[in-house]
Amino acid sequence: MKFWGFVRENGKVGIRNHVLVVGITRNVATLAYMIASSVRGTRLYVGPNENGRSRDDRETMARVITGLAKNPNVGGVLLVGNKPDGGYAEFTYENIVENIMASGKPVETLFISRDGGHAACIGLGIQKARHLAELCSAQRREEVDWGKLCIAVKCGYSDATSGMAGNPVIGYVFDRLCDAGGTAIFSETTEVIGAEEIVARRFADAGQRDVFLSCVRKVEEEAKATGQDIRSINPIPANIEAGLTTLEEKSLGAIAKAGTKPIMQCVRYGESPSAPGLNYMDSWMSSSALFAGFSSAGAVLNIFQFGGGAMPDKCMMPVADTGVVAPILFATGNPRAYDHGKLEIDFNSGVVISEKASIEETGEKLIRHICDIASGRMTKVETLNVREPVELYLQGPCL
Repeated sequence: MKFWGFVRENGKVGIRNHVLVVGITRNVATLAYMIASSVRGTRLYVGPNENGRSRDDRETMARVITGLAKNPNVGGVLLVGNKPDGGYAEFTYENIVENIMASGKPVETLFISRDGGHAACIGLGIQKARHLAELCSAQRREEVDWGKLCIAVKCGYSDATSGMAGNPVIGYVFDRLCDAGGTAIFSETTEVIGAEEIVARRFADAGQRDVFLSCVRKVEEEAKATGQDIRSINPIPANIEAGLTTLEEKSLGAIAKAGTKPIMQCVRYGESPSAPGLNYMDSWMSSSALFAGFSSAGAVLNIFQFGGGAMPDKCMMPVADTGVVAPILFATGNPRAYDHGKLEIDFNSGVVISEKASIEETGEKLIRHICDIASGRMTKVETLNVREPVELYLQGPCL
């Protein structure tokens, strides 16, 4: 299977060719927004306020900045900051700018203290972003094997069809992608509780298995510290309304999206896997945070696989833009949800239920659709001109 993508200097392949405008720290958010909103082909990222955060959380913020900028879907980067030195060590020129430059893609910088103040930086920033946009426009797609893709998946609005059709179809696609030499990422630590031992047995390395299990224990302990059992929070009301009753029931269906291949690595939120194959990323279940973490980890396409049994008719999808630089493809295993949401849902795995189609033939159709998206076809929510707020998976506390 082939697709047409943007081959980067480091050998990675993107499916989009954005200029990413990054506000390194929160106090340049307005400037970064004014620049990005003035130049075609840009994407904007401004993270949460770094002040009062722990060192671990600041490291996560910096990791997301560099990860998004190094994502293969980004053809050029404009980094906007207050000053090139000073402040927290995690956001210094060396830690952020030089790290991104190592990827080989064009990088421009703009610092308020260095470049004439806020007002002057508006015009200069637009000029720099336009230059990067022009460079990106000269790049051409090349035909490559679909095994060059890095794809991530989240499930949500789970119902019985998630475990019967939607997630198994994604699992089949992930198996095929790994066999082709590609990279697949799944996550949601709260969504594996009750099935963690099944997932743990699939790790190829005992050390990585221990890392994974420690992530699960940490989530359970954090829930207990609030005086609640995690099982009183998850399944969420939408899952219960759709027919799921226990966390274990939900988790057993959720892990089907990971297919059957050995799990190579358990990475931190926003961290790129060191090798292709199936990988696990520690994160919570929020779609406002998870897709940004996937994109930072190198995913060029995010799949939101959902059941949708409790969703109202003809509603908008829960997120459109939180992958920042990587589009979101919506798929459902619920044929009724697809009938109600054809304007927003890209792929219907519900034919496994409604038409008795096999997991394999439905998975092959999804692979062909993925290659179309990878070659430039927009996803349904990608057609919207939306810039959504992005959360990050931070450990806290905020002091």
